[in-house]
Amino acid sequence: MESLSRVSGMLETARDLTLEAARDASNMRRTTTRTTPAAQLKKLLDSRSEREVLEGLRRVIAMTYRCQHTLPFFSAVVKNIASPNLEIKKLVYIYLLHHAEAEPDTALLSINTIQKSLRDSNPQVRALALRVMSGIKVPVISQIVSLGIKGGVGDMSPYVRKAAALAIPKCYRLDPNTLPQLLEHLSILLGDKQYYVVGAAVAAFLEICPERLELIHGHYRSLIRKLVDMDEWGQLATLQLMLVYARKCFPRRTRRVKKPTAAAPSKGTKGFYDDSSDESPDDDTQYTTEAVLDPDLALLLNAMEPLLSSRNSAVVVAVTRCFLYLGDTTHISTAIGPLIALLRTPTSMQQIALHNIVQICLLHPQLFVPHYRHFFIRATDSPQIWTLKLELLTLIFPCAPARLQSLILAELSHFSRSGSSYDASLVREAVRAIGRCAQSSQDPGTSARCLRLLLAHIGTADAHLVAESLEVIRHLIQRDPDAHRNTVVRLAKHLDVATSPQARASIIWLVGEFAAVNGSLSDSIAPDVLRILVKGFADEQEPAKLQILLLAAKVYLHHLNETQPHKSQVHEKTNLVETTSSTLFASALEGDDAGFRDTADDVASPEVPSTPEHPIILLWQHTLLLIRYDTSYNLRDRARVFRNLLSVPSSTALASLLLLAPKPVPQIPNPSSARKNYTLGSASLAIGDEVGVSGLRGYKDLPEWVKAGDEPGPRLRDAIGASKVEYGEKTLSASEQLDRGAGITEPVATPHKANGVKEKTLDDWLAEDDAGEEESEETETESEETEEESDDDDEEEYEEETDDDDDDEHDRLVK
Repeated sequence: MESLSRVSGMLETARDLTLEAARDASNMRRTTTRTTPAAQLKKLLDSRSEREVLEGLRRVIAMTYRCQHTLPFFSAVVKNIASPNLEIKKLVYIYLLHHAEAEPDTALLSINTIQKSLRDSNPQVRALALRVMSGIKVPVISQIVSLGIKGGVGDMSPYVRKAAALAIPKCYRLDPNTLPQLLEHLSILLGDKQYYVVGAAVAAFLEICPERLELIHGHYRSLIRKLVDMDEWGQLATLQLMLVYARKCFPRRTRRVKKPTAAAPSKGTKGFYDDSSDESPDDDTQYTTEAVLDPDLALLLNAMEPLLSSRNSAVVVAVTRCFLYLGDTTHISTAIGPLIALLRTPTSMQQIALHNIVQICLLHPQLFVPHYRHFFIRATDSPQIWTLKLELLTLIFPCAPARLQSLILAELSHFSRSGSSYDASLVREAVRAIGRCAQSSQDPGTSARCLRLLLAHIGTADAHLVAESLEVIRHLIQRDPDAHRNTVVRLAKHLDVATSPQARASIIWLVGEFAAVNGSLSDSIAPDVLRILVKGFADEQEPAKLQILLLAAKVYLHHLNETQPHKSQVHEKTNLVETTSSTLFASALEGDDAGFRDTADDVASPEVPSTPEHPIILLWQHTLLLIRYDTSYNLRDRARVFRNLLSVPSSTALASLLLLAPKPVPQIPNPSSARKNYTLGSASLAIGDEVGVSGLRGYKDLPEWVKAGDEPGPRLRDAIGASKVEYGEKTLSASEQLDRGAGITEPVATPHKANGVKEKTLDDWLAEDDAGEEESEETETESEETEEESDDDDEEEYEEETDDDDDDEHDRLVK
């Protein structure tokens, strides 16, 4: 019978193995979304076979992740929580975490079973039970969870201690009143010897009490030593903590140093008897400031440097952030290479890396000049990628040498050509990039080259390209109008070929803005341009017509200022100008053309300072006559305002203030200038202006540096967990480290005595061998008498040793 039962057991085992293999093979094929009937699922869950229960749980979990209703199986699933099978227990825990909030009363019935699992011999089961018990979102069990965390903190397995650290934030969310108890557990876990336990403890610290930095003082150096061995998530949490800790605990100190010069004066030129001081008040030596790092801060920065080789891009960005906000230029330069290496990652990660590179390049553009080849545009780049690359090229342009500037301009000119196969937005961005290069360049020759590249686009058929080029040219001309008189003339000549309304409007505005740079129309082309434009006024579009009207008003106003006699006391007529202007604006707002014409004639007819036959006056009147019969209401209303404003000679001061006022010099900001205040590596930096001024919800800016004298003392960082082995000391062997861990500072060797004589060590034997070789010749020349005396001594020593052995044996027998 026994053999029969054994055979049947073997057959059952083989059957289970065969079914398991068949099930695994079927899972490799296409899975079906057909729903299993509820009765069949309950039958599987209530079965006594572990294989069937496991199959039923897998189906229920699959239905849960397909967002199907599985709450009716709650009691049938939870009753399997006491199963000794680890796979069944894991699936039950997964189901319990999903539905505990919907059935809190039934979920509480399983707490006792989970507590029993906390005392299981398997550390994986203990950690899993602690993780599940803290994940059940029922506030009633907060104290039970706190007790479970207390037991997990003192567990021998580091896997369980890590689960306890991860359970601390969950317990705090269940009941914030448990914070004092959790802080005690957290303080113990921060000083743990295992690096992966410490990483989880730091993450819990950042979530429940990031402002309690007094808990970190004693563990500061131990956290730094464990930083390299932590996993990626622990490294990210620790780097975030150390960034805030360093800003709040280490003041920013600087010192003045001499700037290195190309030709420094040689030492020793001063005579021996020369009484002149080394530093004279007329010394032209230039000084600069450099940061003085605290020793603990330098220890942190040096410990972070190996993390630049991490395979996780977030760790590389986090280390770079610490170098940027805590270190100096030397530290930042070491992170440039790993940041550039992130450009070989997928597109989504490239975009994040480029945003962070642009943020650093806004502060230190010279560091990226050697890596300019990585910023050239590829055919496979998305619009988000090539936009950031164009911005980087413009940022490094001022710091680049002349050869590299020529290469960058050639690259931008290639993508700004009209009629190419590139996207229209890429062409526009390339034109804007050329304008930013011209604006940031300090070399007049480079700015002139950028202007020539932009002027070459005016004669193209692409209206958008011409309009964008003229916009950039207008900004460049406004920066230095005197140096661009010929440029305005050249633009006026392009009015014959420019077809875009916006392009023609921009050219006409430039001609009118700089119609009389020196205050005279004698050398200006503005009247001739106006004369030519008035001929084809009817064929122009509304944007160009508005600018023609503005040009006519400015030319006429310049003519009035030249021909009208100078008033020595303008302030006496201020009230008259204000009264006249208010009357004229009121009449301009009236819709009746007849009333407007009568008012203008009554005011202007008696005091016209120049003859009616002057060509500029005739051009002005002819322009007003053409606009009077135009179909645009906006154009006619604006003509009324200008006519009433210029009809009274005493109102020319007000007209000059409105029409000829100097315009502010426009700047072409970088697209990322609005993101400059966001912290490196933050999500708000990648999203930009879309999140608002204060960034995403939960965004926190970096704290300010602590003031000198308010920082905590360095001895606080030696209070808890300070290791005796510091960086730079002699490397200890494994046995010495074990002795130090056991509290034995100087190991004492207890020599073994044999027959009352101390046993010789290996060093003693080697020393005797060396001495014996040197004295071998002397021993050979000894006399026979000495040998006889030695024999007698040996006999005496033998008798003494025999007596000692007898005494020792007698003592042992007595004991």
